[in-house]
Amino acid sequence: MTVPRDEAPFYVGVDVGGTNIKVGVVTDRGNSLSYLSVPTKAKRGPDHGIDTICNGVEQAVEEAGLTMKEIRAVGLATPGTMDIPGGMLIDPPNLPGWQNIPIRERVRERVQRPTTLQNDANAAAYGEYWVGAGKDVHSMVFWTLGTGIGCGIIIADMIIRGEHSHGSECGHIIIEMTNGRRCATGQYGTLEAYASATALKARCHEALDAGRESILSDWLAGGEELDPLLIAKAAEHGDELADELIMDTAKYMGVGTTSILHTINPNMMLYGGAMTFGRHEKELGRRFLQRIKDEVKARAFPIPYENTIFDYATLGGDAGYIGSAGYARRKHPGNE
Repeated sequence: MTVPRDEAPFYVGVDVGGTNIKVGVVTDRGNSLSYLSVPTKAKRGPDHGIDTICNGVEQAVEEAGLTMKEIRAVGLATPGTMDIPGGMLIDPPNLPGWQNIPIRERVRERVQRPTTLQNDANAAAYGEYWVGAGKDVHSMVFWTLGTGIGCGIIIADMIIRGEHSHGSECGHIIIEMTNGRRCATGQYGTLEAYASATALKARCHEALDAGRESILSDWLAGGEELDPLLIAKAAEHGDELADELIMDTAKYMGVGTTSILHTINPNMMLYGGAMTFGRHEKELGRRFLQRIKDEVKARAFPIPYENTIFDYATLGGDAGYIGSAGYARRKHPGNE
């Protein structure tokens, strides 16, 4: 490939997940030159994981037609709990055995390039802010809807990470004080306990066990596995329960969004992740976003509601590695 030298300097972004590690080389303008995804194999431990990260960085650089010396910096994005200033993984829930790992320094020593560390949801938010759906706004809140509810907040090019690396954890705001549902962290009444994919499946099982009629009962009896995609499929077939469950998820997201709207008052509220029901491309996705907006409109101050953009993210699964590269670019600009 022809390397666009006029887009130097170049950065590598790494998005570490419990299942896969995504690595890509990104230019100073936010364009991707190479990309690869490799299995994390987290149970093999942090030493194997760091080897996988570093091998991935070297392979992505080679595939981009560059050398490591041409890489200005490497950006890591990992799941919490972490100490971002200290470059430490403390106790990431989906990386068993990776406790108290100085991951930033270990990667830096191996690749011999400046290396940054950021929370994965924050990195994805920064990717959307830099070159995605939020590239024309000054401030934004990015929600990731999946197994849990992640969130990242960007204001004037600054990631809101908090004093102890736990800022922007908006999936854990409380939306129900009395007899609240329990989320995976052990908290009760959180947004994640109601609006995550895990919660959607749990609410569906409860409704079916209570005798609600649904085509899902037949599908599950036939061996199908219950997940948001199956619930969405049922809703698209006109199933009343499935549609109700998805619209209730949007209602809960609207409640959470309202609280953050009143706290941050951003230009944009952005929604991404695996559970966006086809986004604008499908009628269900369009109704899901509209239901969120309707709930916010009913609860929020009129002026911030009317002046906030509500939309879907555009970078998809690439947001994490692009955003981590963008954060490395912010910390290590080419004019240093």
